[in-house]
Amino acid sequence: MFPFFGSMFFCFFQSKKARRQGFKLNQGVALAKEGNHGKLTLPVPAPYKGEWHSIRFSEVPKNAEFGTVSFYREHGHYYMAVPYKYEMPPYIHKHTGKKTGIDVNVSHFNDAEGEHYFLHKGNNGAANLGRVYENIKHQQRILARKLEENGQIAGKRSKSYQKARTKLQKLYERAHRMQDDAMHKYTTHLVREYDAICIEDLDVKGMLMSHVASKGVHRALFGRFRSYLEYKCKSAGVKLVIANRFYPSTQRCAVCGNIKKNDEKITLSGNKKHGTKHNEYVCYNKKCPNYNKVVDRDMNAMMNLTFLIDHPRYNKAL
Repeated sequence: MFPFFGSMFFCFFQSKKARRQGFKLNQGVALAKEGNHGKLTLPVPAPYKGEWHSIRFSEVPKNAEFGTVSFYREHGHYYMAVPYKYEMPPYIHKHTGKKTGIDVNVSHFNDAEGEHYFLHKGNNGAANLGRVYENIKHQQRILARKLEENGQIAGKRSKSYQKARTKLQKLYERAHRMQDDAMHKYTTHLVREYDAICIEDLDVKGMLMSHVASKGVHRALFGRFRSYLEYKCKSAGVKLVIANRFYPSTQRCAVCGNIKKNDEKITLSGNKKHGTKHNEYVCYNKKCPNYNKVVDRDMNAMMNLTFLIDHPRYNKAL
């Protein structure tokens, strides 16, 4: 996608309510190189008799055949999307002999290397993402006030409302791009570093029904994480194991295999019987080397998922 320079390309679209307003052309479109930029020439509409100029865009067009070109306006900016037709060189995965499970949480992801806070504030997180969320909350309050006139809901949305709405859309787009960039970098790192990966089959729709955790689940991008990892593992030839939805990765001890049941189970608030916290795992099997030792619950779950890679017969409800 190429953002256009200047204000020389303005289109008028029929719908003001659509999130993306645009049109497509598959004939009469010409792309050429002009210095360090590209030049776009569109077909002249039949009724029009005035001057007609080419449009400069920021990237140099690729030397390849292209398909139908899409033009659209989104969040106050104009873009064009050009699908090129050419063969991508195959990615050759360098075998490392390493494997890992991925335990996903609202605030961080756990793998064999430890905890990763790339979507939130933390040691290696996106520090500015929290600031963007605060700006979104502020802009939402401004937008809500634009809908009222003398304490009543306004029947007509003013230009001031449209401007405030555009600002809010830009903030949402910025947060989306920051999240997407971080997720792409993390999944690419996993595919390059490991030969086998195991992830959970989470009930994301069910988790979104919770009014407590729904916002965190949305921002954690569980669905997008799995989607990205699936297609990247397929293209790179990396083994991807999906754990059974009822596999007790959180309740199973990664050392002895003992599974917590009934009042021994760990919940979101910990375990009331033993007074442990939600992020603590304590095995009470006296034969276990980790008997009565406090270990990190997420790292224990990650080790249980890694265990499934070489032991698929345990990939079920236990």
